[in-house]
Amino acid sequence: MNGNVAKTLPPRPAPCWRCRGVLLSVLAAIVASFVWLGLDLSALVSAESMGHMGRFVAEFFPPDLSPDFLARTAHGALQTLAVSALGTVLAVIAGAMLALPASGRAGWPAQQAARFVLNLLRSVPELVWAALMVLAAGIGPFAGALALALHTTGVLGRLFAEALENAPPAPERALREAGAGRIAAFGYASLPLVAPQWLAYSLYRWEMNIRMAAVLGFVGGGGLGQMLYFHLSIFQQAQSMTVLLGMFALVAGVDGASGWVRRRWGA
Repeated sequence: MNGNVAKTLPPRPAPCWRCRGVLLSVLAAIVASFVWLGLDLSALVSAESMGHMGRFVAEFFPPDLSPDFLARTAHGALQTLAVSALGTVLAVIAGAMLALPASGRAGWPAQQAARFVLNLLRSVPELVWAALMVLAAGIGPFAGALALALHTTGVLGRLFAEALENAPPAPERALREAGAGRIAAFGYASLPLVAPQWLAYSLYRWEMNIRMAAVLGFVGGGGLGQMLYFHLSIFQQAQSMTVLLGMFALVAGVDGASGWVRRRWGA
């Protein structure tokens, strides 16, 4: 009986030498990176380093919860939220407009030109865009919103274009053959197919832009980031902790709201 059971067992699959080779190459690259960079992990967990970090963290407690500073933090949070929302909305509009030619709907020359613009926009970090926009528009939230819009346009435009390329062409083609115009065929066939993906991408980038909007405050983009930079620079750690808590509350709130929207719309 045991012999019959052994005969019915499927043959053992052959070892994947290519998979093992790739895994060994990745591990070798990681080890080589540590060696080449000269990273000393023992210094990170040494008693002296841990003591310095512990004393630095202790300076942030207790946070400043005075009514006046809480009101200022709330105002900064609203400013950060507005900057991220405006930058994301502008990026969604511009990204959708560039995604149409980038997906090949207007011919090869327009596709290459649109992809070049999208690559250029997303290859420049937000901080560099913010520095340029501060020179153009002055220090303040408007520069931060423009910086987020420029970088996010490149990211969303590429994602939107890929969603259009992967959408089945049959529904739009059927409407075109039935006599519908190009805009109507796109609006009634392809757009409903990619809309959930576009919404999910937009909400995810909005969540990221809230965190980045706080960072842009370090270069004059306004909001919580500018408050955090100011209080850290003058060693007011208690006030800095309050600003950090405001950032956390803002990100958590938007994350919950965007999750509800995605579940509501099936994105």
